[in-house]
Amino acid sequence: MFARHGAATVSVCLLITLVLTLAGSSTWDVNLVYSLSIGLLSWLVIELGRLRFAQNRDIPWPQGWRGMIVVLAGVLIGFGVGSLIGQSYQRYVQPDAHPEHFDLWLLPMIITVVTSALMSFVYYVVGKSRYLELQAAQAEKQATEARLTLLQTQLEPHMLFNTLANLRVLIAADPERAQMMLDHLIDYLRATLGSSRNAEHALRDEFARLHDYLALMQIRMGKRLTFTLDLPDALSDICVPPLLLQPLVENSIRHGLEPQVQGGAIVVTARECLRAQQPFVELTVSDTGVGQAHNASPTNPRAGQPFGTAQVRERLATRYGDEATFELTARAPESGTLARIVFPLIRP
Repeated sequence: MFARHGAATVSVCLLITLVLTLAGSSTWDVNLVYSLSIGLLSWLVIELGRLRFAQNRDIPWPQGWRGMIVVLAGVLIGFGVGSLIGQSYQRYVQPDAHPEHFDLWLLPMIITVVTSALMSFVYYVVGKSRYLELQAAQAEKQATEARLTLLQTQLEPHMLFNTLANLRVLIAADPERAQMMLDHLIDYLRATLGSSRNAEHALRDEFARLHDYLALMQIRMGKRLTFTLDLPDALSDICVPPLLLQPLVENSIRHGLEPQVQGGAIVVTARECLRAQQPFVELTVSDTGVGQAHNASPTNPRAGQPFGTAQVRERLATRYGDEATFELTARAPESGTLARIVFPLIRP
C-alpha cells in the first residue's frame, strides 16, 4: 500500500506540473521541482502519520481529530519545506527572475491544500470500502456456515431415531444381533458426532461414515443388504459438507430395500466429469429397491420425495450456488432409484 500511494502521489505531481506549465506559470523544470517537493513531502508526512495512528485498526486511517491533525501537519510541512526547495531551485536556474511574493506562496498553498485533502479523502474512502467488503464477506461466510450447521442438525437426529427404532425391533427378535448392533452404533456415534460439527470434511471421511452406517444396517438386515462403495484416490481429498450422502443412503434402505422381502443392493460411486470443459465431481447413490422417486411429478420434482432430499438440495445451493445439481430418478428399466449429485471440482 505504501508504494502504491507513493506512485499515485508522483502521478498527481506530474499532472500538476503539466497543468502549471501549460498555464504559463513557469518553466516545466521549476514547476516539477515545486510539485514533487511539496507533493512528496506532504504525502510522506501524512502517510507516516497514518501508519503511526492507525496501527491495529481495521480501517487503515486515523479516526476523528487525529486524522485532521495528520492532514494539517502534512500540508504545513510539505508546503513549508517543499516551497523552500522549489524557491532555492528557481533562484539557482533563474537568478534574474524576481517573482512576486504573492506568487511564491498563494498558488502552491492552494494546490497543496486541495490536493492533500482530496487524496487523503480518497485513501480513506478506499480503505473503508475494503474494510466493509471484508466484513461483508466474513458475515456471508458465517451465515453460510450457520445455515449448513442448521441443515446438518436436522439430519443427525433423523438418522439416529431411525437407527434406535430399528434396534428396538431387533432386541425382541434377536437379542444377540441387537447387542452387536448397539456396539456398532456406539462406535459409529463416537467416530462421527464429534467431527460432524465441521463445515466440511474430505470425501474419504464421507465414504468412511457411509461404510460404518451400512455395516450397522447390515447387522440388522443380514443378507438382505449388500453394498459397494467406489471412491477413486484422486477424489478422496475433495471437501464436501458432512452427511451429504447419508440421507440418500438412508432413504435407499428405508424406502427402497426394506419394503422388499429379498432386500437389495446399494452402490455409491464418485467420479470426475466435465461440464462445459470444466471439471466437476459426480456422486451417485443407486439401489435395487422398489423406488423412491415414483411420487415426484415433472412439474414439481420435490413433491413426495423422502426426508433429507430437501436438505441435500439446500446444502448444495448454500455451498455451491447454481453450479451444483441434484437429481432423484428411477433406474428404468431396472427397479430402484438413482440419486445423482454434481458440483464443481475444487482441489484442496
